[in-house]
Amino acid sequence: MITHDQIGTDEDLAREVLIVGLDIAPCIASFLDESEDTKNALAVLKRVYKDIAARGSRFVKGQRIGSASVDYTDVASAFDGQPRRALRALCSPAPAAGHSAGSFPRDRPIARLWPERY
Repeated sequence: MITHDQIGTDEDLAREVLIVGLDIAPCIASFLDESEDTKNALAVLKRVYKDIAARGSRFVKGQRIGSASVDYTDVASAFDGQPRRALRALCSPAPAAGHSAGSFPRDRPIARLWPERY
């Protein structure tokens, strides 16, 4: 199981990143240690953690010059785009190759008007 210690040194931030990651992709809690899926999930979570810790202009929500204040967006916004898709991809099964799954009737209603030849 992935722990906050594996993500970063700021315990509070690492825990928050892990919680948001688990909210997006709950299956990462069931990954076994040292599996490829665990390594992939950790790579995404560590990247988000580093982006948030750097707090670049991407996360600035508002600035005020008088009294020099900067407001940042929430942690969940750091998962927008590629990180969110990557975590969800780890939990979703790979699409099956081939034809559509399902049962389709051989007789079609239009065949009553215009018979088809097989």
